[in-house]
Amino acid sequence: MSENYSIEINDLKVAYGEIVVLENMNLNIAHGEFLVLLGASGCGKSTLLNCIAGLLDVRDGEIHINGKNVTWEEPKDRGIGMVFQSYALYPQMTVKGNLSFGLRNAGVKKDEVERRVAQASEILQIEPLLKRRPAELSGGQRQRVAIGRALVRDVDVFLFDEPLSNLDAKLRADLRVEIKRLHQRLENTMIYVTHDQIEAMTLADRIAIMRGGLIQQLDTPFNIYNNPVNKYVAGFIGSPAMNFIEGTLTPGDVPMFTSGDLNISMKGYELTQTLGSAPLEGVTLGIRPEHVLFGDAAAGAPFSREVVVEVVEPMGADTLVWAMIGELSFRFRVEGQLQLRSGDKVTIGFDPSRGSMFDAEERRI
Repeated sequence: MSENYSIEINDLKVAYGEIVVLENMNLNIAHGEFLVLLGASGCGKSTLLNCIAGLLDVRDGEIHINGKNVTWEEPKDRGIGMVFQSYALYPQMTVKGNLSFGLRNAGVKKDEVERRVAQASEILQIEPLLKRRPAELSGGQRQRVAIGRALVRDVDVFLFDEPLSNLDAKLRADLRVEIKRLHQRLENTMIYVTHDQIEAMTLADRIAIMRGGLIQQLDTPFNIYNNPVNKYVAGFIGSPAMNFIEGTLTPGDVPMFTSGDLNISMKGYELTQTLGSAPLEGVTLGIRPEHVLFGDAAAGAPFSREVVVEVVEPMGADTLVWAMIGELSFRFRVEGQLQLRSGDKVTIGFDPSRGSMFDAEERRI
């Protein structure tokens, strides 16, 4: 196995009876990389993480951690630390007791236990909490302790299984920053499972978007956002979701996209494949709401149209507006101080070259 990778997964298969959850899964993760497994419930992301952790048996394939084949090793022998969605703290023990319990059970010397607990407490800023019990802690503090319990193992690989899902929005945002700082400080390999795209985009070096047990796209947050490989990825990444317009693409020196009474020049759009001479039916043009221009700025856009505002959703810094383009419900963002109301007529526009096009099989073209 290559020394360039912290984790190598080769032809992994997981099945329960006749139900195949993962098949032909191949994934290489570099040393010190922060990889996020992202997808909806049931896509296989937690199954993959649990296989790496040794919590699930595999039907076929191999898992290597730091060059060692650990496919059939016990979790304790894999050199990993894991943080779960539930804090799973011992309620009768203090924070210090929770942090040190695993080390003491493993026979680590007392002075070494003290050193590791002190180091983890300092990194996570939980030193004032060491004498408290879990019932005396907030949700965010409990999750810090759970992270600390993984940290004291002093391992090269950390696995996070939706660790922030049980927290409220503000705590999630705060701990998200702390986890990123933790990775920057430790430079350990981290694999993080989530269904939250904001967590994925803000934390990851690379994101693996999963669907039906398959990785749809594995790339940097920048590339996944700007160049989604298929319609599923395009619709999954972005909040609010991308607008989709279905129509026909007519090839030429300047390809034309038509949908109902919309005729949109695709000048400047970089095609990923060579088109034939025949029009392509069932093509989808995707435009992100944040790429839609408004008012005077829209007038000079390659495509513009007057629309009637249907629904206005103020969000503070910006406002999400829903309008109809033909028979399509279309959403776009405007500056938060604009006072728009349902029934207002406004001009919007966009540059199609910033969009994404997908064929009838939902592949990027």
